[in-house]
Amino acid sequence: MSKSKFSHLPLSTRGPIECAVNGTVLLNTPYFNRGSAHTPEERDEFNLTGLLPQSVQTLEQQAKRAYEQYSTRPDDLAKNTFLTSLKEQNAVLYFKLLQDHLKEMFSVVYTPTEGDAIQNFSRLFRRPEGCFLNIENMDRVSHDLAQWGKPDDIDYIVVSDGEEILGIGDQGVGGILISVAKLVLTTLCAGVHPNRTLPVVLDCGTDNENLLNDELYLGLRQKRVRGERYDKFVDEFVQSARKLFPRAYIHFEDFGLTNARRILDHYRPEIPCFNDDVQGTGCVTLAAVMAGLHVSQQKLKDIKLVVFGAGTAGVGIADQVRDAIASEKGVSKDEAAKQIWLVDKPGVLLTDSELDNGQKFFAKDVSEWTSQDRSLLSTIKAVHPNVLIGTSTVPKAFTEEIVKEMAAHTPRPVILPLSNPTRLHEAVPADILKWTDGKALVATGSPFDPVTGPWGQDGSDVSIEVAECNNSVVFPGIGLGAVLCRARLITDKMLVAAVRGVAGLSPALRDDTAPLLPGVEEVRNVSVRVAREVIKAAVEEGVATESDIPDNDADLEEWIREQMWEPVYRPLKRVETLGASREAKAELKVVGSLEDVKEKQQRVQE
Repeated sequence: MSKSKFSHLPLSTRGPIECAVNGTVLLNTPYFNRGSAHTPEERDEFNLTGLLPQSVQTLEQQAKRAYEQYSTRPDDLAKNTFLTSLKEQNAVLYFKLLQDHLKEMFSVVYTPTEGDAIQNFSRLFRRPEGCFLNIENMDRVSHDLAQWGKPDDIDYIVVSDGEEILGIGDQGVGGILISVAKLVLTTLCAGVHPNRTLPVVLDCGTDNENLLNDELYLGLRQKRVRGERYDKFVDEFVQSARKLFPRAYIHFEDFGLTNARRILDHYRPEIPCFNDDVQGTGCVTLAAVMAGLHVSQQKLKDIKLVVFGAGTAGVGIADQVRDAIASEKGVSKDEAAKQIWLVDKPGVLLTDSELDNGQKFFAKDVSEWTSQDRSLLSTIKAVHPNVLIGTSTVPKAFTEEIVKEMAAHTPRPVILPLSNPTRLHEAVPADILKWTDGKALVATGSPFDPVTGPWGQDGSDVSIEVAECNNSVVFPGIGLGAVLCRARLITDKMLVAAVRGVAGLSPALRDDTAPLLPGVEEVRNVSVRVAREVIKAAVEEGVATESDIPDNDADLEEWIREQMWEPVYRPLKRVETLGASREAKAELKVVGSLEDVKEKQQRVQE
């Protein structure tokens, strides 16, 4: 690896790693342990002779063996458990295996299999990972967080209260695993250093009767605490995390419908935070929409959008589209919202509908809606949208009549049925393409096979690839950019910049039968582009606090790549314990070092 002009940076991934431990302590540290790949010199230097078989193997050989072991597992949940065990032993090998088989293993380490693991958390539990905070011990929040390191040790925190997990609802303390899984994706997709992350669960109880009645359930066995006490608990976490780890980016994940947006709106003006369910879904969907509009030779300023399903995801998408319209046209958000219609269970949302705070932005004046029929079909007939998005979980809601009505008024309709899992999709791509004679531009919330039909020249068959609106092509890059430039806030312009970064890499821009979004196989390159655009926007907005950020694209991309963690074995350099870093002493992501926790907690009180 050639030397970079940015190899002096603290997060540079070049050169040896300092190590002050040896023997079984080293082998029990996932970021030091490399098992049979330790060189003869390392075995002598770190007292590993006699602890390992004689043969020295390469990382590639280890990955081959690990894949063979993985392949023998009988089902995806067993494979997920195998991978978790591997991660707890050897971090480099774990991420190398995932990187080599990303497309195959993505659904095993994330949705849908991670949802099964979360549902079975208390039954599969072997050892804890992450920080467990519970509302009955609120006075210990700062103490328990303080054990995870010094102010500069943590870059990225994912926190969940477990109320609305991956479409499977309230999973209580099992929500820790969604925090863990999201952090795996930030490393896998964007190279965020795995030792510098912290998964957290806020255990507030659960309303899931199956868990409450399960004698093996590991969380608080009580109904969820809500209201003022819940808010105080969340605030105690946020304030403690910010004081203890002032450079850390906080990612809220899978909070309940009534809390997700409210919490984000409360803290967003104060700290660098992000909610993937609200903002991430909106960003990746907007990227697909922008790519679709480009293919159909339309502009964002011309969009007429109908969103069917006005919950957290639907309103989050509407927010991102509204902000992008406002930015492109130079108009107010209120003016931009006039181009967006939300349809929910009661029909199109009007000012006389029962509305939450997020929906109010988009409700149309009741006096403007002359029809008594507020259905989705009636809305399509009245609005003539060029983009239709589904987040309703109502299967087959996009009927042939609705799709054909939309296609009658726009030559290349952009239709995105995003509800998960697959059985809840508003329509399947094959039907949408059949009903529009192959003209629709489609992306979905789950993976689908390509669709073939007689839509080519002179009726010849053509195969159309369908993009998956996967948040993982967006949120890791946003987080990476925010971490590297040490953003003090995440602004609207930073999110719009991230969207443009993804949309600019759409395969459909070169071939309109290709997917609207890049696939997960390209995600690290996509994350570099997203991080680059986020950092540039942060600098322009005056919220980037890191010094000496390059101001041209080529240098900035090199600066980003230099600080992205890679699953490679770097040489170990022996150092003495006295004066060694916490990383060298195997204390990162470990609680219970020689340092007194009380000294850390004093930082909260200062």
